[in-house]
Amino acid sequence: MKRKIALEGIISLLILLFLYTGLTQLLAYKYFHGNIYNQPIFQWSKPILVYAVPGAQLLIVAGLLFERTRLKALWASLILLSIFTVYIVMIILNMLARVPCSCGGVISSFTWPQHLMFNLFFIILNVIAILMMKRRIPDTTVNAQMVVN
Repeated sequence: MKRKIALEGIISLLILLFLYTGLTQLLAYKYFHGNIYNQPIFQWSKPILVYAVPGAQLLIVAGLLFERTRLKALWASLILLSIFTVYIVMIILNMLARVPCSCGGVISSFTWPQHLMFNLFFIILNVIAILMMKRRIPDTTVNAQMVVN
């Protein structure tokens, strides 16, 4: 029972994170658009990212809401958080030609090292949730063998 509550708590935090960031980007679209176009990334990717980033975040939220899609959404969440975290590390290590502007909303008040810690915290929670989900899902091949025998 405690594991179920912990898992639901982690999933709720991830839903809040991605719902907040996805909606913030859509509601402040001009600001987000400007931020994306200010990024030191390939020019061809910017028109795609303007829609793909908030779209991916909201798709992750939708996936986390349903038991059937939750594990896939957790993996997608981990991948997206990892990409953002690598990007933050590149900023901290001065690997980019210029430091891009920060995120919107409350997170914009973070320094880059604080943002890194924030992301690492959510990556750890994400990994814990994946491990908890994998332990909870029965192995259908083992169950099928038990039925046959």
